[in-house]
Amino acid sequence: MSLSSSAFAISAPSFSFKARRPKTPLPSSFQNPLRCNSTPSVPPLSRKLHPVKATILQEDEEDVFVEKSFRTTSFPGNGIEEVEESRGNSSSSSLEKWVIKVEQSVNIFLTDSVIKILDTLYRDRDYARFFVLETIARVPYFAFISVLHMYESFGWWRRADYLKVHFAESWNEMHHLLIMEELGGNSWWFDRFLAQHIAIFYYFMTVFMYTLSPRMAYHFSECVESHAFETYDKFIKAQGDELKKKPAPEVAIKYYTGGDLYLFDEFQTDRAPCSRRPKIENLYDVFMNIRDDEAEHCKTMKACQTHGNLRSPHSYEEDGFEDTPDCMIPEADCEGIVDCIKKSLTPQVKQIRTVERNR
Repeated sequence: MSLSSSAFAISAPSFSFKARRPKTPLPSSFQNPLRCNSTPSVPPLSRKLHPVKATILQEDEEDVFVEKSFRTTSFPGNGIEEVEESRGNSSSSSLEKWVIKVEQSVNIFLTDSVIKILDTLYRDRDYARFFVLETIARVPYFAFISVLHMYESFGWWRRADYLKVHFAESWNEMHHLLIMEELGGNSWWFDRFLAQHIAIFYYFMTVFMYTLSPRMAYHFSECVESHAFETYDKFIKAQGDELKKKPAPEVAIKYYTGGDLYLFDEFQTDRAPCSRRPKIENLYDVFMNIRDDEAEHCKTMKACQTHGNLRSPHSYEEDGFEDTPDCMIPEADCEGIVDCIKKSLTPQVKQIRTVERNR
């Protein structure tokens, strides 16, 4: 009896323990109304905040904080920190939007001022006006290349795709200029003097602007290309019948129908290579293609205003033949000198918190 009672005493607790054991994981599977109503209160808040926050960060181009916006685990204690961080990001976003608005307003004012001067001087002289426009339009691209080469010379970072695309853009604008020269747009000394001196001033202004804010420089170039597109479009609609009766310049035929069209495809970043092959039968076709070129420049300049958004159309085919990493300069996640200085002065506390939370 004593042995059986002791055995019963030992087995009873073990039996009761086994009976209670399934109750420990029960809260995770048990549909408790109070628990179900309380726990999702935090995740919906984080889900509502994350997409808005991610959109703001993409507009601000601060990729460092994107991962923090999409943490897989959120606790009630972190909700306050997320709201405070979202408020801080919204304030920085509002400041960034205000800066963008100021930059674009300045660019539009400068573009409109130049347009008014050209409208006054070249009211009835279309080819001379086009000569001045093309002399000016090709300047920003080799200004961009100059600054990018300076960054390489200092050993900071390398933008291979940007260099290729900008050179192809300047190559395209140079042929536009050669076409206008063959049409007699540079016959007057005054036109050459005005175009060349505006180009010199525009070059140094673009270098300074591109160093401070690449986004502003790209937007200004977009404004110039947009005006060029509108100018050619109006000219084609007004003089289309006469242009169809005139032959195409030899330089236009060689450029648009030549054998090597690699650079022609390179500046059109919005379309696949070899997707556009112009036909040149008369002067009307030449101006139609020049107008379409300006539209492609506008698309490329618009894409460049988002940091890291530009890629060479041929890069997708050459990914298997890239240089070894040992021969490449590591790229810094900066738009320009001012952006690098700003990021270097930014406190690293948020980045440390991001790394710790991701762990």
